[in-house]
Amino acid sequence: MLLFRWMLLFALLAALVCFMFYAGTGQLRFRHYGWVVLKWALIAAFGFFGVLILERVA
Repeated sequence: MLLFRWMLLFALLAALVCFMFYAGTGQLRFRHYGWVVLKWALIAAFGFFGVLILERVA
């Protein structure tokens, strides 16, 4: 579980870095990379917290 939390944190940091590169350079590819990484990080987070909630209920 700790490993998953660290992976999620690093994915969110990677998205932040991509958006910072986009703000600094104006290149659209960095914005695209940021959105893709952010999307998958959020999907993983919702899955992770969904499993935690189901463990509490059951």
